[in-house]
Amino acid sequence: MPEQNEKKEWAEMACDFIKKAVDGVQTLQPYQPGKPVSELARELGLDEKNIVKLASNENPLGPSPVVLKAIDKELAELTRYPDGSGYSLKQALAEKLSVNVEAITLGNGSNDVLDLIVRGWINPGDEVVFSEHAFAVYPIATLASSGKPVKVPAKDYGHDLDAMAAAVTDRTRIIFIANPNNPTGTWLGREAVDSFLKKVPDDVLVVLDEAYCEYIEEPDYPDGLEYLSQYPNVIITRTFSKIYGLASLRVGYSVSSPAIADILNRVRHPFNVNSIALAAAEAALGDEDYIERSRTVNREGMAQIEAGLTRLNLRFIPSLGNFITFDTGMSGEAVDKALLKRGVIIRPITGYGLPDHLRVSIGTKEENQTFLDALPDALAEAGCAT
Repeated sequence: MPEQNEKKEWAEMACDFIKKAVDGVQTLQPYQPGKPVSELARELGLDEKNIVKLASNENPLGPSPVVLKAIDKELAELTRYPDGSGYSLKQALAEKLSVNVEAITLGNGSNDVLDLIVRGWINPGDEVVFSEHAFAVYPIATLASSGKPVKVPAKDYGHDLDAMAAAVTDRTRIIFIANPNNPTGTWLGREAVDSFLKKVPDDVLVVLDEAYCEYIEEPDYPDGLEYLSQYPNVIITRTFSKIYGLASLRVGYSVSSPAIADILNRVRHPFNVNSIALAAAEAALGDEDYIERSRTVNREGMAQIEAGLTRLNLRFIPSLGNFITFDTGMSGEAVDKALLKRGVIIRPITGYGLPDHLRVSIGTKEENQTFLDALPDALAEAGCAT
């Protein structure tokens, strides 16, 4: 009985703390990452070596030898704090991107930078505009700062820029645009972005989230950096987690006007990027052979999976990222569950408003084929279950 009373007291106390949390935080659900291989192996008693993970848009090539060498060199300095300014990486980025070093802000992944932007400009009740089916971090960061998320209905699974411009009010402080968008892979051309930026008030920040831009070979895709000289309210965010293959090290950055970067650095936590990540990112930035191989693997893998989905008469959303979203024609979560039994991890996206769809990352040729081989039986099992 004493143990039961103690549990009741803890439950009541927890309830009190929840009620005292920030209003926006009380409505949040934790971000759901892709299921780890080790977790699936534990749950279903599978051999980790036979599990294929295509859930988190990771680079399937493994780390570059150039990066591993840079990491090895850095290990001897683990007792030292990292360079809090990220001087060397910022210099390398400035040179590669042809931008002012003072325009760069480093983050613990680009997610960190997205959060810094919201924390720097959103007061309670301020509005943040983003598209339906867009990256989950936008509303999470907004609500955590007690801002008001304004989700604009999508157009053909992508951003409806006219509707987003019309959604701007005198309380709008930030607009997030993912180009290409995750999880749908849709993208915006140069003319569409040009026209949109002309409509946005000068005092509203426009964040062009370009996490997958290095994969893109489409000539009409606009490089967000081109807008910085004309639009001081534009912020570009990018990451080393995708084509550079450094997802576990968590390093991203933004490029903006130096004035905006100054505000971001005021709210940025000290040492938010660790020494190994700094060294690895700088090495990865110059490894053009690895980047080109990554593009090739992605291009060929995308064609492989598109062809496989077409053979199964499954509709998919054309993508410029390193992933593709397809319509299962039934419960996506049921198909996902059936794939997990077969040792294939992809991503259900019910939380993005697409309950019938699944997102699959582009892997190696062998990984892609394992997914395609498992999919027909998974669809059949899910169809019987539903």
